[in-house]
Amino acid sequence: MSTTTAPGAVPVFVGRITTEVGRRVVGQDKMVERLLIGLLTGGHVLFEGVPGLAKTLAVKTLAAAIHTSFQRIQFTPDLLPADVVGTTIYNARTGEFTPHPGPIFANVVLADEINRAPAKVQAALLEAMQEGQVSLGGTTFPLPQPFLVLATQNPIEQVGTYPLPEAQVDRFMLKVRVGYPTREDERQILRRAGGLGTEPITPVATPEEVLEARSAIAGVYLDDRIAEYILDLVLATRDPAAFGLRDLVPLIEFGASPRATIALATCSRAHAFLRGRGFVLPEDVKAIGADVLRHRLVTTYEAEAEEVSSDDLVRRVFQGVRVP
Repeated sequence: MSTTTAPGAVPVFVGRITTEVGRRVVGQDKMVERLLIGLLTGGHVLFEGVPGLAKTLAVKTLAAAIHTSFQRIQFTPDLLPADVVGTTIYNARTGEFTPHPGPIFANVVLADEINRAPAKVQAALLEAMQEGQVSLGGTTFPLPQPFLVLATQNPIEQVGTYPLPEAQVDRFMLKVRVGYPTREDERQILRRAGGLGTEPITPVATPEEVLEARSAIAGVYLDDRIAEYILDLVLATRDPAAFGLRDLVPLIEFGASPRATIALATCSRAHAFLRGRGFVLPEDVKAIGADVLRHRLVTTYEAEAEEVSSDDLVRRVFQGVRVP
């Protein structure tokens, strides 16, 4: 079944996926939408939130709603890179080494509690995310398409964790902070307690439809003024004084990378696409901006001393940069 041929025409399967996820996940509309943006753009997503907010459930349900392969990797301190990407096994009968692919060879990979594994395991996963391929025994194997890594981490536990370095967390297109549900949503969760997560999920989309939607999103019109707005936002994180934001100079150690510029444009297109528009508005950039930029700003010791978070800095950048 064809997804769409025109930018701005929301594929039918998007609504079906949302409906299927909603059968298990109550509320958390922003998290579900960010999952869709990651899926429809091929950008990996890092979810951060305290335990019990349905992060893992949402990812598993999304994967179940698509005719794709899914693997969950529970990151632990004793995990090895081979446990993620695979290894080669010696065959005594033939005298050869046979590749044995790891769980990374799936369309949707859930890296649960990614900050609990040591750096070399994180690096193995993130290299696969960046290159879209894995080398085993001197042979390079391409990863299946679509390929999407959805990672989770707990922000409140620091014992036994290995925080992702800035250069590695930059590989994630989005970092989404997952908050508590509203009172009404939690009331509904309470009513459904005991059966939550047991609803059967029907696959309603194919990999071909997802890839076709990605092509449609790439065709969403991005006006030159919007492109300049995106550039201004990213450049303002690197040189705040040039945009009249001198109070941010002592608070930002390093600004967003060029990867942020590309991600902000791509996610803005996807945000407009999910609303049935074939063009990007400044509102799309604003809506997705914090999720694209928050993990790409490195704050100074002064910012930490003043308890100024990267979210605070991103908000002040958006307030200070002129909207076209």
